[in-house]
Amino acid sequence: MPVRLKTMCAKKLDGFQSSNSSFWRQSSGAIPGRVNQTKSSGFGAAAHSFQDFQESVSDAWDIEEPITPTSAPVKESKEGTVSKEKDGITPTHSLSQIQSRQVTPRLNLIRRSPPNPAQSPDLEKEKTKCAKFEKVLSGSPVSIAELEKLSWSGVPQPYRTRVWKMLCGYLPAGKSDLVLQRKREEYIGYVNQYFNNKEEDIHKDTFRQISIDVPRMSPLVTLFQQKPVQEMVERILYIWAIRHPASGYVQGINDLVTPFLMVFLQDYVDTDVTRVHFQFDELEEQVRKDIEADAFWCMTKVLEGIQDNYTFAQPGIQVKIRQLEELLKRVDQDLHNHIVGHDVQYLQFSFRWMNNLLLRELPLTATIRLWDTYLAETEGFSKFHLYVCAAFLIRWKVDLMNKKDFQGILLFIQNVPTAKWNDKDISLLVAEAYRLKYTFADAPNHLPDCRIKTSM
Repeated sequence: MPVRLKTMCAKKLDGFQSSNSSFWRQSSGAIPGRVNQTKSSGFGAAAHSFQDFQESVSDAWDIEEPITPTSAPVKESKEGTVSKEKDGITPTHSLSQIQSRQVTPRLNLIRRSPPNPAQSPDLEKEKTKCAKFEKVLSGSPVSIAELEKLSWSGVPQPYRTRVWKMLCGYLPAGKSDLVLQRKREEYIGYVNQYFNNKEEDIHKDTFRQISIDVPRMSPLVTLFQQKPVQEMVERILYIWAIRHPASGYVQGINDLVTPFLMVFLQDYVDTDVTRVHFQFDELEEQVRKDIEADAFWCMTKVLEGIQDNYTFAQPGIQVKIRQLEELLKRVDQDLHNHIVGHDVQYLQFSFRWMNNLLLRELPLTATIRLWDTYLAETEGFSKFHLYVCAAFLIRWKVDLMNKKDFQGILLFIQNVPTAKWNDKDISLLVAEAYRLKYTFADAPNHLPDCRIKTSM
């Protein structure tokens, strides 16, 4: 090769390497589960106990990560120039210069036309699924067994309210208008009997705690920051606590009413109420009352199967945490050893998973899809949820195995990055949970009772 050609190639290679070093864009957004390693944060030294760890960190749920990276604002000045503000540098170019630039078109393969909805496989699949629900729900009476089988893999939004009410046992499989009317009137009677005297009742401390917890629920959903909605939730929780004195109100129960409210409200609103702001008091008063009563009865049905989670000392949750540890030890010994080998206890992260049914770990839309399966599964909230938690933990194995200290493991596992999860993620999660359930269902030592033994 001639010397001149070698020199030209070397220069081009050097230029490529210098430009390639700055090609990838670095994101500066805050990432849940990641800690800023600064001297002031106290993370330079290892925490010696869980108490030290709690004192050294704030709740990472308060970290908000932008879903998509935002660029610096571009604005037009009075002189007809465009400027981009970033890091104090304001490059300015005239509009005429920008418009006169010759832009080389990219390959035609990049400029694809939008897909035709009529040819979308997902749309055709959804139409087929809706047709199946229409057929099952048109039965008289409706076959609950067929409805459960069909609902396990997800319920289309137009049918979700009716299906959930049926799977909860609140809406009968046959003609149900009179039953619904009677149950709604019964709830109104409870409101008049109990709630209107809450300030003078011996349970006023219960209401005080409820009024503190309700404004904190689902802070990213604007609907639950509206006063009429908060008052409605307060009534539901207070009446449930009065009518169930064995447990009363326990923090965590307030989260369980949110999926029902969102699903039942969606029938009366065209936009997605989980994402778009909607003024609740614009609905008719009777509609608001019906939504409240229906949410109360369906939440009551769910809590009947897991009430020992909320009785004194919450024994149901303690048993489930121990069962989760035993299950993971059998399913993935390496991950279990990695977690406990860094002094992380299952209680420190899975208590919330059991108490709130993963509501604080998942977006509300993903939770609603998960509850399609829970309501369709036999003992979905009480037993199948355990396998979902195990599958959820295994889902983050690679990330957890890369964490080499106590605080790194615990902070990540308490704040897993699920902000962009959708129905497909939940479908994969419940499929893995189903596999775990039926793989270990007949194991002789599977899921011991784990109850505390007392000396005789």
